Amino acid sequence: MRIALTVCLTLLLLGCASPQVSDYADQQPRLQLSDYFNGELQAWGMFQDRSGAVVKRFHVAMTGTWQGQTGVLDERFTYSDGTTERRVWTLSKQADGSWRGTADDVQGHAIGHVAGNALHWRYKLRLPVDGSTYVVDFDDWMFLMDGQVMLNRARMSKWGIYLGQVTLSFYKPDAAAAAN
Repeated sequence: MRIALTVCLTLLLLGCASPQVSDYADQQPRLQLSDYFNGELQAWGMFQDRSGAVVKRFHVAMTGTWQGQTGVLDERFTYSDGTTERRVWTLSKQADGSWRGTADDVQGHAIGHVAGNALHWRYKLRLPVDGSTYVVDFDDWMFLMDGQVMLNRARMSKWGIYLGQVTLSFYKPDAAAAAN
């Protein structure tokens, strides 16, 4: 009985294991944040609540500028209901190879790691909802598909309770021009 219980618990724990960014170390093309997030980009996305219903759709116009290992990403959101929002990220490469990100609505700072074609961020975002502000946790994954397209999926939770998911598709038109 003890062996069966141990096997069941082990399988349960393995089923809950999350991927690590290092799992993508051999994936191509290799993501260089200062290359992909440099210049003008566009993104389209949506937020789905925990049931999977699409609650909000949006477009992002983004401009990235870099000086050495520090970049500024100026994101301008336009939501399907006509509202707008702006978030300006400052990204800095750390001595250990990780990335640190700050923005006005990020509590503390985001910590990110890049391996192969993947970027994994974790951060706390102050999210305004109906006149109140909630601090929610983001577990954010980005995958470079080619020189133009990056896919992004972020899980949002509060106190470990899953609230929903943000999905984005980034497009870098300059990469198409450079390839021609």
